[in-house]
Amino acid sequence: MDSSMPSKSNIEERYNSYYPIFSCILNNIQNMLASDLDLNPRPVLKSRIKSFKSYYAKVVRQRSDEIYQKDQLVCLTDMIGIRVVCAFLEDIPSVVKQISSKYQVREIERKGESMSFKEFGYESVHVLIEIPPECLDLSVLNPGLVAKLPIPKELCCEIQVRTILQDAWAEVEHELIYKTEFTPFDAPLRRKLACVNASLSLADTIFQEIRDYQKNFQRAVDERRESFYQKADVITDQENGLQAPAAAEQKPEEIGRVSPYVRGTIDDMILRALQAHNSGNLDLAVNIYSEILSSSSQLNDTVLSVIHKHRGMAFFAQNKYQEALDDFEKSANYGKDNFRSIYYMGIVYGVTGQNEKALEAFTKSLEINSFQSHAYYRRALTYYNLSDFQKSLEDLNAASRLGLDNDECKALRAKLNKKFDMM
Repeated sequence: MDSSMPSKSNIEERYNSYYPIFSCILNNIQNMLASDLDLNPRPVLKSRIKSFKSYYAKVVRQRSDEIYQKDQLVCLTDMIGIRVVCAFLEDIPSVVKQISSKYQVREIERKGESMSFKEFGYESVHVLIEIPPECLDLSVLNPGLVAKLPIPKELCCEIQVRTILQDAWAEVEHELIYKTEFTPFDAPLRRKLACVNASLSLADTIFQEIRDYQKNFQRAVDERRESFYQKADVITDQENGLQAPAAAEQKPEEIGRVSPYVRGTIDDMILRALQAHNSGNLDLAVNIYSEILSSSSQLNDTVLSVIHKHRGMAFFAQNKYQEALDDFEKSANYGKDNFRSIYYMGIVYGVTGQNEKALEAFTKSLEINSFQSHAYYRRALTYYNLSDFQKSLEDLNAASRLGLDNDECKALRAKLNKKFDMM
């Protein structure tokens, strides 16, 4: 053995002397990164300093010639690392983009990207960043220690970005594969591991598809609900002599594929119906909703409640108020504590001049969920139509406390003030 080569114990001693410095820097970076990342749901951050065993094995394997440099730490690019564990595949590019915009990036490596379908291994994006100057604040450490051990210029931080399932696979793979060597006799085990990796990758893809579906569905529901409220407001404003903005004209359009699911499944049909509804193709929307309901024997009460509510809103948009009312009532009956369908019943009663029934529906809806500003406003309007001005004012104030103070509320308040002035 070359006498000029430092012993393993000397290398370990040098490594250990730097450990508290690296730990302090890593903690500073993790705190900064946690504050900088804007993602929902929030990712989980894990950090680690490379163990001496792993460090020594890698240095000897890759950079043995540098070991001869006495009193100097051989600094690896993954000495300190942070793992950002995300919920969905779509989060990974978002995290990488945010890191790239806020930190000085040395390198971005996409692990597993070049593997063929016959190979197995974890997928992960590794981002090497320069140590931010503010993270070099080591004031919590012994000043003498810091002065004696200058920060290596080549020190950087490796940030690994993965999904939850990619992280799970990486942890297992590290133990079963990375730390051992397979022999030719391990082919059956390799096939099993490949199957597990493929299953996890497929699960990640399915999770992302479901996530995409949920976003499309929620976007369509929000648009449809807004158009429903807008139509109800237009009718109400016209009845009360207010100038309401004209609703945007919706033109029927061809509905393309909007769901990753098999054509004809309930999830796919619901989203197609919502897209048709929002594009103004109301007949198609009603037909799809009705087609789903035709298989009612296979549907549970929750699904039936949702479909009847959606079809009722399509009927309302077509001015088919009785059909809408029937669907909202069925939706309320199928859905326990379905305050929104009951509220919709109140709107239909209100626009058709059935104030007593509207009052009953709004009250029942508010008994289930008292945090409905629009329901208070609608009931205030109903009380006004029934000449109960005091209760109308009380409900209008309740709507205001919940944050609703639009032009319709102001107009109703002005009308109530006139009534009270006349008393």
